[in-house]
Amino acid sequence: MKVYISGYRNHWISPYHILEKFFFWRKDYDAYEKKPPKWLQSTMEGITAFLDKVHPRIEYVKIDPSDTWGMDETMSIILIPMFKQLKATKHGAPYTRDEDVPDYIKSMNAPRVEDEWDTDANHFLRWDYILDEIIWALEQYTYDWESQYKSGVSDLIFADRTMIEGPNHTREYDWDGMTKHQERMTNGFRLMGCYWQGFWD
Repeated sequence: MKVYISGYRNHWISPYHILEKFFFWRKDYDAYEKKPPKWLQSTMEGITAFLDKVHPRIEYVKIDPSDTWGMDETMSIILIPMFKQLKATKHGAPYTRDEDVPDYIKSMNAPRVEDEWDTDANHFLRWDYILDEIIWALEQYTYDWESQYKSGVSDLIFADRTMIEGPNHTREYDWDGMTKHQERMTNGFRLMGCYWQGFWD
């Protein structure tokens, strides 16, 4: 796998900025109080379109066959640092549903807000919880999480085309713990799908 994605290109030149530069001798000139002439607006849009064409954002992705042998693990390695950075640098949070979070951070349990359009006190706490659950689910692919629910030694032998336990077999499984662990992972992946359009900074 080879991936190279450059930063976003910023080719836009504001006509308001041009006007302010043009009237540099007037300290009280505020270009935003006046609508720029159509020819200037069109010129700036034309320059931007030209620069976007000759200097586009680079988006190069090459996938090798081996990258999809264990695609779930490969994607986890890539997504974990991305989600961690999103959580650390986010400037906002999308709408989240109460049914996706524990009771203590649901909107119904947050202090009342004066304006019904305001976000409640738990708005960002819910988003942090959802991101944490997604990160946790992805991290499970970085190690053998099932091993913590196994104990003893496995001693299995084949006899008459049948697998039977040998004399030293002491292997035991915590099936309840393994099931709960898997259910939490599944929920983390479900949350990632539900809030996919909310992963922005």
